[in-house]
Amino acid sequence: MNSSKRIIPVALSLFLVGACVSTTVGSITEPVRNDADAAELNYQLGARYYNAGSYELARDRLLLAIEIEPRMAAAYTTLALTYEALENNRLAREAYENAIRVAPKDFNVNNSYAVYLCRKRDFAEAQKFFAKAASHPQNDNAEVTLTNAGICMLQKPDEAAAESFFRSALERKSTYGEALLQLCLMKYRNEDFLGARAFLQRYMATSPVKASTLLMASRIEDKLDNDRGRKEFEDRLIREFPASDEARMVLGIQ
Repeated sequence: MNSSKRIIPVALSLFLVGACVSTTVGSITEPVRNDADAAELNYQLGARYYNAGSYELARDRLLLAIEIEPRMAAAYTTLALTYEALENNRLAREAYENAIRVAPKDFNVNNSYAVYLCRKRDFAEAQKFFAKAASHPQNDNAEVTLTNAGICMLQKPDEAAAESFFRSALERKSTYGEALLQLCLMKYRNEDFLGARAFLQRYMATSPVKASTLLMASRIEDKLDNDRGRKEFEDRLIREFPASDEARMVLGIQ
């Protein structure tokens, strides 16, 4: 992560019609017809400011959006991220909790809160909210949520729970690369090199080949005393990614 995948609201479009209030964005004056439009505009501006790293401006716009529309969950979530960036953990948690309060069944809100709880090492609560987000029938990317949950459990660490989440992700989408890679790495760390090879082969069959993937493959073959396989992956790494750090490592170049 994702694999902990970033969850940042992106300004997609402004749905503004009519002309009762005008708001200037750069050199463009946008007409705002009603409170809903005004709240949406301020939220979108706040999200843009957040993405640009202008956190004080983001905070002010998001607070205004919430003042206009107190049940805007996305504004609370973005405000929480903004307070995190401003290193105000108390207000960040309060904003996440408000998002949950106004949209308890929104899987995006539950996932965002779970990621936050994991960062704060509140693993039991994080696991609960990841599970809620993953089980939502409208979550078409539940494999991402479940993989994020697995990565979170590795930080605890609870490898049994992590593996369960990764395997659940693959039940949702058998070709999901991040879950396959995480299981490969788990097996490698636990010296189950045949298991690591199996998951890496599945990963390489469905994901773009990278230098790091070929290096891992060569290391697995080395652990399995397969010199021919190790050399094949090393040769491929040097041939396809000659300027990579991984190739330099294989060649012994500092």
